[in-house]
Amino acid sequence: MELVFDGHNDVLLRLWRNMKAGADPVIEFSKGTPEGHIDAPRARAGGLAGGLCAIYIPSGDLVLSDPDASGHYTTPLAAPLDYAPSLDIALEKAAIAVRLDRAGAWKLCRSTADIRQAIADNVFAAVLHMEGCEAIDRDLDNLDVFHAAGLRSLGPVWSRNNIFGHGVPFAFPMSPDTGPGLTALGFELVRACNRLGILIDLSHITEKGFWDVARVSDQPLIASHSNAHALTPVARNLTDKQMDAVKESGGLVGLNYAVTMLRDDGLDKAATPLSDMVRHVDYMVKRMGIDHVGLGSDFDGCTVPLEIRDASGNQNLVAALKSAGYADDELSKLCRENWLRVLGKAWHE
Repeated sequence: MELVFDGHNDVLLRLWRNMKAGADPVIEFSKGTPEGHIDAPRARAGGLAGGLCAIYIPSGDLVLSDPDASGHYTTPLAAPLDYAPSLDIALEKAAIAVRLDRAGAWKLCRSTADIRQAIADNVFAAVLHMEGCEAIDRDLDNLDVFHAAGLRSLGPVWSRNNIFGHGVPFAFPMSPDTGPGLTALGFELVRACNRLGILIDLSHITEKGFWDVARVSDQPLIASHSNAHALTPVARNLTDKQMDAVKESGGLVGLNYAVTMLRDDGLDKAATPLSDMVRHVDYMVKRMGIDHVGLGSDFDGCTVPLEIRDASGNQNLVAALKSAGYADDELSKLCRENWLRVLGKAWHE
């Protein structure tokens, strides 16, 4: 079994929602559930050894648009969120992550050494990520607090605008060049992350925002859950020029399992073959090289192909990649080693 370290998931969102309905997140994650994609039993079954677990603040007003007769759709950006309620939700999700760590349900990792030790101990290696920084204050004071609590990765924006920058909409077909990039506060956030050793994730940001980060960041460029725009022209996928910059920086793009970002028609259909996943990996490997591609499933945040189904199906993708000609050492890079390398660089190890 080829163990996988995954660049992005929304398991904390599912655990938080179920906790609000009365469930115990420690029991749900430890014992397993038929809901969603990730829990400890399914992770072990599919060789999912760990991943970046997102603190994401839901946008209740966002409804994905239906495609028109030609299959095209454009979903307007979600409305901006207020700081105080966003901070409340972020703290509640961070508390779930800490409780899972204290219960031994997973290991909250702050270094690549922590990740490797958790993998050796057969414990899910969780890294705390923030997807959209609505919970960070203008003075960046609580960024230090979240870092002390284990935050090691963040995306300045989700697919909505905030005080730090501008996000791309869910739209097909559309260029990622949909609006402005970082704000003045966004540049301050990037510099603060560079000082602290917090990875900056470029999934969800506009193309202008991507280039803004590229100009000022000292980290490898990372898009944790994005695919090739040349194959599936949704606004969330990366252009060839963006991927060239990722390669030049020594960075990484994580394959997003979301079917809308894999299919050539951009539709939300679970009946999507593994060959669509393989063709995106092939394209990105050819464009950037084997050292700059990983996996970024978006489990618990999207529709994944039926042949994957949930975390237990990860080895089906590994088998498909092996059948496509990837050697064992290349599979190790794609599945985990590339992620551990770029995390170490971003974290000043």
